[in-house]
Amino acid sequence: MKVDSREIVIEGINPQDLFGINNVNLKHIKSFFPKLSVLSRGNSLTVQGDQELVEEFNRKFDLIQQHYNTYNVLSINNIDNLMLENGSILFNNGHDDETLVHGTGGNKIKARTVNQKKLVKAIDEYDMVFAVGPAGTGKTYTAVALAVRALKAKEVKRIVLTRPAVEAGENLGFLPGDLKEKLDPYLMPLYDALRDMIPPDKLANMIEMGIIEIAPLAFMRGRTLDKAFVILDEAQNTTTLQMKMFLTRMGMTAKFLITGDMTQVDLPHRQKSGLSFALEILDGIDEIGIIRLEKSDIIRHKLITKIIDAFEKAESKTKID
Repeated sequence: MKVDSREIVIEGINPQDLFGINNVNLKHIKSFFPKLSVLSRGNSLTVQGDQELVEEFNRKFDLIQQHYNTYNVLSINNIDNLMLENGSILFNNGHDDETLVHGTGGNKIKARTVNQKKLVKAIDEYDMVFAVGPAGTGKTYTAVALAVRALKAKEVKRIVLTRPAVEAGENLGFLPGDLKEKLDPYLMPLYDALRDMIPPDKLANMIEMGIIEIAPLAFMRGRTLDKAFVILDEAQNTTTLQMKMFLTRMGMTAKFLITGDMTQVDLPHRQKSGLSFALEILDGIDEIGIIRLEKSDIIRHKLITKIIDAFEKAESKTKID
């Protein structure tokens, strides 16, 4: 018998979440390998014993980590199924082509409307995509889900989420705190979407390590964003110069997704929206995808569609300041 010793480092997962309360999951995993010595310390496991068994343990444990990374949950039943001889086949067959990511608690996040599905298809085909539509059509949420999917699949190394810091009738300068404290509430929709898709401890760690960056648009100046999935949200509030600056940050292996709602422009009067300008001049470029979401894509409360209709009728009769 050839003896082997191997250290397995757990990356990107809180070991306590993986091992379970009182190490119940780890104990169950070890029960399948009674002839191996398995010791845990911090974020690593040391496995000793017969070389073939050690290699088998490594394969199975890698599958278990993949499962947790994908579904954000791990139960005793999951472990039993993954320990089967065809565990890898079971894992691969468990993937739903329509599911973008599995959120916290294992809930499935999917494109739910025709145009959301077109957006998913567009980001698979193009490196730069514009998604434009009214409030409630899931532009930001779907965009963030696509970014998380790309990160989990290791298609990119990081996610960059940005918004132009234009106040919607409010003045950020009068808010208390430093710059981050002033801007965090404005960037909250991006945080909210991420929290639905990534466990809190893991999300905090990814933000701290720079794997996920959330910042105002001004912070993008002078940078080249490569090997990243980059989302510009609320793009209707960019100026033409800001839009040009942002689009020219694109690196060789990046995905850019720009979302906006042309009915909610908060720019000063008579200043042209950078999103509107970009859609006009880039519409003929074959390598850029443009998806227009409609009122039929609204997936918030049913009142939202009626509210939008009422405002559109009023705006057609008189100008609303």
